[in-house]
Amino acid sequence: MKKRIAALLCTLTLLLGAVPIAGALEGESQRAAETLAAIGLLEAVPAAASLEEPSTRVQAAELLTRLYGVTQAQREVSAQDYAIDQGWLTVTGQQQEPIPANEICAALLRQLGWEDVEEASAHLLARRLGLVYQNYEGPLTQGELFQLVRDSLTYPDTKGVTAAQRLVDKGIASQAAVKAQGLLDEEFSARQIADRYLTTAFCLDTYYTESHYQRGIPDNGGSGFFISEDGLAVTNYHTIDEAVRATAQLITGETYEVTEVVAYDREIDFAILRISRTSTEGKETPCFASLDLVENAELHPGDKVYTLGNPLGLGLAISDGIISAVDRVVENFALPCIMNTADISNGSSGGALLNIRGRVVGITTGAYSYGNNMYIAVPVTPLLEADWEAEGISLAQVAEEVDAAKAAEKQQR
Repeated sequence: MKKRIAALLCTLTLLLGAVPIAGALEGESQRAAETLAAIGLLEAVPAAASLEEPSTRVQAAELLTRLYGVTQAQREVSAQDYAIDQGWLTVTGQQQEPIPANEICAALLRQLGWEDVEEASAHLLARRLGLVYQNYEGPLTQGELFQLVRDSLTYPDTKGVTAAQRLVDKGIASQAAVKAQGLLDEEFSARQIADRYLTTAFCLDTYYTESHYQRGIPDNGGSGFFISEDGLAVTNYHTIDEAVRATAQLITGETYEVTEVVAYDREIDFAILRISRTSTEGKETPCFASLDLVENAELHPGDKVYTLGNPLGLGLAISDGIISAVDRVVENFALPCIMNTADISNGSSGGALLNIRGRVVGITTGAYSYGNNMYIAVPVTPLLEADWEAEGISLAQVAEEVDAAKAAEKQQR
């Protein structure tokens, strides 16, 4: 009976939890439209009903030109022709045709300075890079178009300048209006951290035998995060201990093989990995979204922090807390650790501990078993001191090295 009641409660919880989703998305579209109107990218906030109507190519082109700081008076051709001349849009079509997600994502990426964007998979690249926070496919509604453009306002281009700042610099929008919308903030909320940076993390599956790898049966799991666009990533050493193979699954669902271990330290408990840029399905990726590291000297007890990881192996998630101590001595760790209250669980090992600016201050590692909200993270100093360009070795070679080191240590005792 108890099992039946529990199952019923779980079902009710799932059903009730599903109800607000549509409304939440509608609310996001409305807020996006209000933001764009407040800074002059839309002439007025459209009626709520129109947000569910298909977007058009002319709408997309108008938003793209205004987003880049070009007004109607500054161009001698239509917005669509201007966007095509600039190379943002490459597909010509009827102005009232709905624009597909991949085309607007490709245009936004090109505006940011990305070259050689494959239009067919641009929506996937935009999600992988954190330019958009959900998977968009097919023709966009007006509300979705507004959300896409709103999200791009705070994403830095290849020169480090955001569209919001560019609009201020060109006098298209006032600094007061842009700032009032929170588009110039250097400190991120939990929502903003999740939207932008969950794409930099991955779920790590490790395999202790080649047979298990070939059969897709992971022996262990953990978390990791990218520190370079070309596939350099970080995790805890203990997540790869004894593994001969490993794979990283992104928030997009794409999976990539761990090809090398560039550096590792058993006592400090970190490993720098090289991730293949070819997915297990054979698709090439031009780059990964990555995180910046920051010296622990900037940390102070009471600072707000966030964790990104794969708790309980259920998938990527975010939690928040504060720094409790910056130099806590922990048994079996070679360096003092960061103690904090941001929840982690089994599977979170190797994830990122971020500050409010979205920079990595630690690697989530473990917790005090009998404490409350006493989680520990490895400092990033050893990562900054490591040689990121060193010649890597395979996971199997790491396992052999560690076995040899353990044998030598045993003999010395």
